[in-house]
Amino acid sequence: MSHKPTERVLNILNLLSVNADGLTLTEISKAISVPKSTLFPILQTMTDMNYIQLGKDSFRYKLGISTFCIGSSYSQDEYMLEFAKSIMKNVVTEIKEICQMGVLEGNNVLYVLKEEPEVGLDIRIISRVGKRLPAYCTALGKALISNYEIEEVKKLYPKGLISYTENTITDFDILNNQLLTIRKEHIAKEYEEITKGLCCYAVPLESNGNVIAALSVSVPNFRATKEKLNLITELLLNARRQFGNVNFK
Repeated sequence: MSHKPTERVLNILNLLSVNADGLTLTEISKAISVPKSTLFPILQTMTDMNYIQLGKDSFRYKLGISTFCIGSSYSQDEYMLEFAKSIMKNVVTEIKEICQMGVLEGNNVLYVLKEEPEVGLDIRIISRVGKRLPAYCTALGKALISNYEIEEVKKLYPKGLISYTENTITDFDILNNQLLTIRKEHIAKEYEEITKGLCCYAVPLESNGNVIAALSVSVPNFRATKEKLNLITELLLNARRQFGNVNFK
C-alpha cells in the first residue's frame, strides 16, 4: 500500500516535469485528484524547500532549483559509472577474468557493476549486480573499509566476524593488520574467505580524498598463477590511478 502524502509529492513533481510552462493550483488539483485545501500546504512546503517555484505574476508552479540539483547529482553519478565501466572493460580485455565494482552499504558490499570476458572460459564465476556480501571477508569490502580505524570496524560488526570458510578472518587484530597493509599498498587481497576455490584482488577508488567505491578482479584458484596475479595487481593499480585523475564533484 502506497503512502498517500509521499505519493502526492511525487505526483506533483512528475506532473510539473512534463509541463514546462507550469500549472496553477487548480490545474494541479484536478490533475492529481487532490482537494486544493489539502494540496496547498504541500505546495507551500515544496516551494519553501525550493523543489518547486511559484510565478509571482502567473501564479503557476514550476520545478525549482532543488530538483535541478538532484538531477545534476544523478547525472554526475551516471557519468562516474560510465567512466568506471570503460576502465573495467579495459581490465577485462587484458586479463580475461571478471571485474566488479562495489560500494559500501552499511557493513556489506553492494555489487553495482560487472564486466565479464566475451571469450569462452572453462569455468565462469557466477555473480550478479545487486548482490551483497560482508565487507570484512571480501577484497572489495576490505578495500572499501581500508581507511577505517579498527574501533570503527568493530562497530560495523558488534557480534563479531562470522566464518564462512576455514580461511575467513575472524580476528579483528588480523583484519586490522590487513587494512593497514591495504592503506600502504592500495590493494586488497582475499583468498577463499567467502567462496572456496576463489581468490580476489581489489583496489579502493577515491574522489576528493574519500573512498567512494572499489574495483576487483576475481579468479578461480586453478587460473591464479603468479604471473596472472601480478598482472591483476598492475591493472587494478593503474585503474585506480585513472579513476583518481578525474574529479567527480
